Amino acid sequence: MRSNHAALRAGASMAATLPMIAGALALGIPAAHAADGPTRDTLAGTRPAWATAKADKGSTSDSAQVSARVYLAGRDAAGLAAYAKAVSDPASPVYGKYLSAARSQARFGATTAQVAAVKSWLTAAGLKVTGTTGHYVSVSGDVAAVEKAFGTQLHNYTKGSRTYRAPSKAASAPASLDGAVLTVTGLDNAPHKAASKEQLPGPDAVFKNSGPFSSYYGSNTASTLPSAYGKKIPYAVQGYTGKQLRAAYGAGGYTGKGVRIAITDAYASPTIAYDAATYAKAHGDARWKTGQLTQVLPSDYTRTEECGAAGWYGEETLDVEAVHAVAPAANVTYVGAASCYDDDLLDSLSKIVDNHLADIVSNSWGDIEANQTPDLAAAYDQVFQFGAVEGIGFYFSSGDNGDEVANTGTKQVDTPANSAWVTAVGGTSLAVGKNDKYLWETGWGTDKASLSADGKSWTDFPGAYTSGAGGGTSKTVAEPYYQKGVVPTTLATANSAAGNRVVPDISAIADPNTGFKVGQTQTFPDGTEQYSEYRIGGTSLAAPVIAAVQALGQEARGGKAIGFANPSIYSKYGSRVYHDVTDNPTGSGLAVARVDFANGYDATDGLLTSVRSLGKDSSLSAVKGYDDVTGVGTPASGYVESYRRR
Repeated sequence: MRSNHAALRAGASMAATLPMIAGALALGIPAAHAADGPTRDTLAGTRPAWATAKADKGSTSDSAQVSARVYLAGRDAAGLAAYAKAVSDPASPVYGKYLSAARSQARFGATTAQVAAVKSWLTAAGLKVTGTTGHYVSVSGDVAAVEKAFGTQLHNYTKGSRTYRAPSKAASAPASLDGAVLTVTGLDNAPHKAASKEQLPGPDAVFKNSGPFSSYYGSNTASTLPSAYGKKIPYAVQGYTGKQLRAAYGAGGYTGKGVRIAITDAYASPTIAYDAATYAKAHGDARWKTGQLTQVLPSDYTRTEECGAAGWYGEETLDVEAVHAVAPAANVTYVGAASCYDDDLLDSLSKIVDNHLADIVSNSWGDIEANQTPDLAAAYDQVFQFGAVEGIGFYFSSGDNGDEVANTGTKQVDTPANSAWVTAVGGTSLAVGKNDKYLWETGWGTDKASLSADGKSWTDFPGAYTSGAGGGTSKTVAEPYYQKGVVPTTLATANSAAGNRVVPDISAIADPNTGFKVGQTQTFPDGTEQYSEYRIGGTSLAAPVIAAVQALGQEARGGKAIGFANPSIYSKYGSRVYHDVTDNPTGSGLAVARVDFANGYDATDGLLTSVRSLGKDSSLSAVKGYDDVTGVGTPASGYVESYRRR
């Protein structure tokens, strides 16, 4: 499932110089602002695409209240992007020469004078400064003051069936600030939030899987059920464990010792420590040591009902348990956001970077690209660039709705996974056989058909598309240099002759029908809260698994941070360190049989039997070489060791 920051998470389905500037733009990072006359600089991207003349319903009331954030560009925005690129590139002479958080802020962050000038401008316009950090100045005030400050008018616009406020033209800042402002968010009030990509049940409602199961792929054949693709098929696995995943992805003797992994989600599960410890003991994972799992939480939470706070508990549980299962000696820090809104999620990411809480950051949430506005994209990218400079890598789940057509009616990718500064993690269906032997993987994509009433056939086989790994070509982010020569031209130029970012970069297990077993305290029908286990999947699983594998690689590297990993990941393309995943690895159709409780927890209301076809991801296909379902592939034996040579 995956959480969406402005939408749903991808999820665990049950789911400087001129040359420097050129380098920054090559990574697809939008310019912060452009000249807009002699006195003001335009803040590009601050008028959302949906604020059209046709949708304009007139001026917003001058007395309406607005809360906004003015993000600071720092003293050298172009230099930040250029250094982030160079320090991450194995071919660069400064590769791996990371800066501390303090040095990166001193070199690239906003100066005291810049902050003071921005605050003075805002207050002179009649706005109240409500907060100041090293990244932004937050303000509040009425529409009249906002319009005065940002040189635009706020109008009301229809967006779908709702009406929202937005600038009638791009906002601007005084040229006298000399580029101190990166962007401003909050001028439009359309929802900017995320959700976990997984449709996990909250702890207020128990979920359990029914059997029969396979203990490993193919161990239990559904001999009494109809055939599929001309043969009898196996029951879905009960849920892979860390031992099986470590074997599949070439962990060897590495455990992630000495490596720090951070996980971000919204809110925080009150039972995470107990659940993680209980799960590890039950499945032979290493016992959590004192202080190995820590939480960094906000002083208060907001929008708990709107964001479905309880539903995020399962996401945190999956992320923590999956990381520990694959990298059992790594230190894990969970950083909870105050809500599922972008501002709060950005705060959690900034907290990691500003305090260098970890070298690897797993994020299983996102939204569709159409919901991401350029102002927010710029704010996210700045955080990711600071992270890269410090040697911090961010890993984002690519989504759980394939090409998003079935979900939104429009073919598109998810965000922030579309950022050129993060590693987008796609998903697969994984077959691990007897004695933990890796058999094969397909691109994750599921068609579902139910058992007929007489039990003799599958109704409308192979059935309807349900879910699959997110991927495709961005419409807003330029093609990054590290994808050139690897990503097929047909994919890169799908939306622009100049080329765009293609998602994902790498992949791992995601299909809930070949998923991972998790343990979580949930509320049962009798009102009691009990620990129970169930199988789950989605790219919300793939992201922490890859984050954990990267921790093993960092350990193999002697503990030196890998940092922003994409240049290194693509430099290994075509080698034996990857499983080259295709949709048809065995030469014939693949499927599993699955039996579910109708009510989600016991057989009282009957059972639901279905066949789930594998490798059927909407219009996306996993093919030989790079593809937009699995990227360069999945880690194979030798991948972890490959980092020793860097």
